[in-house]
Amino acid sequence: MTKPVCTLEGILEALVSEDIVEQEKASMVTSLVSAQVRKSLHPLEIIAGRQWNHKSNPQQPLSLDMLTDWLAEKSELSRYHFDPLKMDVASCTSITSYAYASRFGILPVKVTASEVVIAVTDPYRLEWMDELDRIVNKPITTVLANPRELKNYLIEFYSISKAMEGAGNKALGELPSNIQNLEQLIELGKTGKVDAEDQHIVSIVDWLMQYAFSQRASDIHIEPRREQGNVRFRIDGVMHQVYEIPANITAAVISRIKIMGRLDVAEKRKPQDGRIKTLSPDGAEIELRLSSMPTAFGEKLVLRIFDPEVLVKNFAALGLEKALGLEKKESTIWNDMISRPYGIILVTGPTGSGKTTTLYTSLKHLATPEVNVCTIEDPIELVEPAFNQMQVQHNIRLDFATGVKTLLRQDPDIIMVGEIRDRETAEMAVQAALTGHLVLSTLHTNDAPSAIARLAEIGVPSYLITATLIGVVAQRLVRTLCPQCKHETSFDPLEWQALIKPWTTSPPDKIAVAEGCLECRQTGFIGRVGIYEMMALSDELKQEIDDNFDLINFRKAAIRLGMKPLNLAGAQKVARGLTTIEEVLKVAPPRYDL
Repeated sequence: MTKPVCTLEGILEALVSEDIVEQEKASMVTSLVSAQVRKSLHPLEIIAGRQWNHKSNPQQPLSLDMLTDWLAEKSELSRYHFDPLKMDVASCTSITSYAYASRFGILPVKVTASEVVIAVTDPYRLEWMDELDRIVNKPITTVLANPRELKNYLIEFYSISKAMEGAGNKALGELPSNIQNLEQLIELGKTGKVDAEDQHIVSIVDWLMQYAFSQRASDIHIEPRREQGNVRFRIDGVMHQVYEIPANITAAVISRIKIMGRLDVAEKRKPQDGRIKTLSPDGAEIELRLSSMPTAFGEKLVLRIFDPEVLVKNFAALGLEKALGLEKKESTIWNDMISRPYGIILVTGPTGSGKTTTLYTSLKHLATPEVNVCTIEDPIELVEPAFNQMQVQHNIRLDFATGVKTLLRQDPDIIMVGEIRDRETAEMAVQAALTGHLVLSTLHTNDAPSAIARLAEIGVPSYLITATLIGVVAQRLVRTLCPQCKHETSFDPLEWQALIKPWTTSPPDKIAVAEGCLECRQTGFIGRVGIYEMMALSDELKQEIDDNFDLINFRKAAIRLGMKPLNLAGAQKVARGLTTIEEVLKVAPPRYDL
């Protein structure tokens, strides 16, 4: 720029001189843009809004990010990319008021013992620096941020900070109200209270949920501690610290969510379950399943987020292969299983391995108007209009076995049993299969062959297993590499052999690795995909099931007859560049008993 000034004219002049924008376009914009638009939008936003392309490089659009990068380089400032999960909102918003930050287009983004980092939108307007320098008494580092993002986060962070402050002022001078169990006797009679219906608390809860939706979180954890409550999100299977809330506000936030989920707010000594139906920022309907648990410092609350668009995939658009991340052969086996008119299909795996997604996706595919699909669940994971769903209620002695017995009188074609936990439930599932119904259920075992041992262990005779069981699918979820930043690289063949032990297959020429970028929050991963161990019970495999069942020999026979173990299924995903060897080894370690 001829003169370092961050105005529309000054920026356009510099862009023209660097052969990025044509002079005619620059003159047109400066004459057409009104004073009101200039006041409400940053010059870079106005230019990006014209959707021009680079004059010297027509393939490159002049996006807001590209223009921000250009201005950062021009002003010799580092470019800052917002990652809300890595920011301490309370510390950042305590540096200056919203009015002051908004006036100068600045936002503190990092506060440490040695410095304060402040994001700016105008690198040449620094009159605020002397004043803040006196207040913080630390070196100040300025970085340049996308003006639209800074504006949005400025409003969001100061809004939540104001809500926290407002809620805190309600109980000023009072001690935390959520002391339970271990410390209750010590603090009895000294506690304060923040009303769960207070508008500040309502704002905090609303922000928390919308924030979780926007960050693709699968779970929200609200955990009370002695002086501060922790809020953490699980994103792609990994926990992230999000916010620290004062203990008294934590209790009020939990009470507010319990009210929304129709739980007993007064009952804090025993676990409770509930559900909330709400809307995401873009208007999509989302369900949250609540679970409360008493801990040493009060109630801990976990909200499991069920996005119907993610949970129940669209078969018409995707097909089973893409909907569940199945390989072609796996898709054929699974389609064959769920197309049978009767029998039992089991899905196994630990909690959080995607069993619910697999079952609901398959049931959604099967639930045509000509078919009666009934489920018994504990709890109902997702309310689906195409199913007839019943929830286990132990207080009235409605368990899985009783539920299946009831469903059999409801003229069902397909029955989904949430989990086979005991002999009675297993016997009712077998009875349903023998009387001509297709039964889908889950078991908690480490692999597919172990499901046979588990059924035998809970008392199902071997002849009934062979008569009713169609097949078993064991599954895990692995994080998928970010498509924006992954790249291929050579690797040590010994790593590949460690993954596929005790088998040997030729390794791929190259594998993809995570790099880290803005899209994936520098993690290198976005989303997760399933790996599956498909075991269809053929007549030959059924001959291995008898009263003297040997799991190791049975597993060897299943592999000999075509079952692909989990680590080999994961190796396929690695060879296709979808994930890494390390990710597969986390959930499917190599076998040493084969």
